[in-house]
Amino acid sequence: MIKKTIVSLLIFMLFSLQGSYAQTAKAAGKQAAIQDKVRALLEKMTPEEKVGQMTQVAIDLIMKDGGNQEIDEEKLRRAIVEKKVGSILNVKWTAYSLDKWHEIITRIQEVATRETPNKIPVLYGIDAIHGANYILEGTVFPHNIGMAASRNDELVEKAAHIAAIQTRASGIRWNFDPVLGVGRQPLWPRFEETFGEDPLLAGNMGSAAVRGYEGDGLGAPTAVASCIKHYLAYSVPNTGKDRTPAYFPEIMVRELLLPPFRQAAEAGSSSVMINSGELNGVPLHASHYWLTEVLRGELGFKGLAVSDWEDVIRLHTRHRVADSPKEAVRMAVMAGIDMSMVPNNYSFYDYLLELLKEGQVPMARIDEAAGRILTLKMELGLFDNPFPEVEAIARFENDSYAATALEAARESLTLLKNRAAVLPLPKDSKILLAGPGANNLGSLHGSWSFTWLGREERLYPESTLTIKEALEKKLNGGKLICRAVPDYHAYENYDALQLQEDARQADYIILCLGEEAYAESPGTITDLSLDPRQLNLAQAAILAGKPVILVLAEGRPRILSPVEPGMDAVLLAGRPGSRGAEAIADVLFGDYNPNGILPFSYPRRTGDFTLYDHKFTETVTEPHTGPNGNHGYDPQWPFGLGLSYTTFEYGDIRLSSTTLRPEGKITATIAVRNTGQRDGKVAVDLYTRDLYASITPPQQRLRAYRKVMVPAGKSVEVSFTITPGMLSFVNSGLKRVTEPGGFEVMIGDKKAGFTYEE
Repeated sequence: MIKKTIVSLLIFMLFSLQGSYAQTAKAAGKQAAIQDKVRALLEKMTPEEKVGQMTQVAIDLIMKDGGNQEIDEEKLRRAIVEKKVGSILNVKWTAYSLDKWHEIITRIQEVATRETPNKIPVLYGIDAIHGANYILEGTVFPHNIGMAASRNDELVEKAAHIAAIQTRASGIRWNFDPVLGVGRQPLWPRFEETFGEDPLLAGNMGSAAVRGYEGDGLGAPTAVASCIKHYLAYSVPNTGKDRTPAYFPEIMVRELLLPPFRQAAEAGSSSVMINSGELNGVPLHASHYWLTEVLRGELGFKGLAVSDWEDVIRLHTRHRVADSPKEAVRMAVMAGIDMSMVPNNYSFYDYLLELLKEGQVPMARIDEAAGRILTLKMELGLFDNPFPEVEAIARFENDSYAATALEAARESLTLLKNRAAVLPLPKDSKILLAGPGANNLGSLHGSWSFTWLGREERLYPESTLTIKEALEKKLNGGKLICRAVPDYHAYENYDALQLQEDARQADYIILCLGEEAYAESPGTITDLSLDPRQLNLAQAAILAGKPVILVLAEGRPRILSPVEPGMDAVLLAGRPGSRGAEAIADVLFGDYNPNGILPFSYPRRTGDFTLYDHKFTETVTEPHTGPNGNHGYDPQWPFGLGLSYTTFEYGDIRLSSTTLRPEGKITATIAVRNTGQRDGKVAVDLYTRDLYASITPPQQRLRAYRKVMVPAGKSVEVSFTITPGMLSFVNSGLKRVTEPGGFEVMIGDKKAGFTYEE
């Protein structure tokens, strides 16, 4: 019997290997055929056509003037026929309906494939970064910062796949997502687009998004090309202002910022967008070292490299490393930029043609860049059918999409405080709902939501609920008092005297504070302190003498220390998306048990951004009295915190061995017991600590995580595999190494020790 089992297993493994080899060989053959076609096409193309492929313009350049949303035929032909533009992006002002997208894409491709010599289709790109946020009927998910709170990679992949399906159905096949910047500067106005302060979260979840976008194969009607961004160090500007300098030593760049891009490149992302700012004095758009030597040479990235908005010319106008616009073009192209997001003129095209004719940019570099662009177009099936596909359109609507958006919103919500178990609330309560976020949709969605800033309330679908509307649906026999209006800055939303008067009739106060929607530079701030008007409203709520539940709809952590002690409960909503209000209501009234945990350290003070993986000496105080030096890590709420309506207890960590060797592994197992009265999901984080190293080690580093459901009164075992690579770090020679020595593994309040021996 045992022999039969072994033989059967060997036969199964043999056939599996054969199948895998056949699939690999088939993919390699398909790629070789595409490269043959690309080479043949390049031989037929003129220099003008090749340079045109490298030129990307905004849709505004082909539309009629003013607020008109119609294509201008003369402008369209100038772009496609005269300037031979290879790519178009964006919307003009607002999102379009699915039918409007079909009209736009169809007309662009008609001109490209009927009126140009080689009938090369246009590659259209869009920022669908948290769902199909530029299609009026599209599904919108939480921003990445909320998805990271879910600790659910599968959910990230699922959401990205839905975004791919709906984006492809519009006729668009290139999506500028995921954002892989590690959110270690909370002032940064794009913090909400990050997966938080840890590189593992960014790498795992970014790779999950890449699989969601591209996993079906780029030619499938359910896939789009992903674009990992913004390479490199965009998310850590020193001042916190958008598109400004980052001063980050290379050892830390390689330790913290580069790994997510390496991981996503290995996952097969088709394109990369470059950081608008500079790193250690060198604009990324001009850095041959980072764009070619590291990205291509070390990471092995094969895809298309596109600039960000207007960033080639800004090497001259802003960064001032190029003494002319023409020199800016030369620097960017020779550094490794394949396509310039120009976006509002044809200067890149004109300058690059001149540089080519003058010999300042060799034809080989042009062929390389144009070849990458043509390769992606062929992989996407644009040469076979550049128009909106019937098969894709048929998949645009599905009830499961909204259900997934609700699931994602629920899992993103993070309960930070629940004094005396004030939550969940009884549904027959008398509730006062107040604050600027109570009746506002933009604050639930954030940037890139039907408009760039996400503030146009009228553009949100009628089915999208505000918190006020969601609570009204949820209350059963209760009463809701709410005077909040949609305008975030309206006086009614900050009337402290009216709040105190209304509170007399209420059992509870739900206060909705945080931030209005913003994007990029319009979201720049110089202080994380909460708006004084909101602080005043919070103080008034506290003085009213009723339990106060704070709901935070915000893209980054605003300082709450002046009012936090007076809050009975705090629910961090982040930017939960189109089903966010319903998810918030579900949690507040106990129809859903919260299970999100923080993907960042929520600061207590504006001048202290100490992160969870700080060095020992960052938190040492004098006189030094503790073994771990954690006195100075004093956030309002620490990385990994998240409460539940039940309680969990961790057993001891069991290690399969206390010695790890170079080719070996250790399994860490822990029992998680639900000691409460209701079922609950729990996110289990595994951390390690290197006790001593050749450079100062961090106090801890997240190495793995898993979300599990634990029924009330039951216990679930969770196992993790620890490998030598997980313990590696970048040493003083800029090499990634795993050094022998002692380590600790930590899960919850438990820890265990082991050694690594070579």
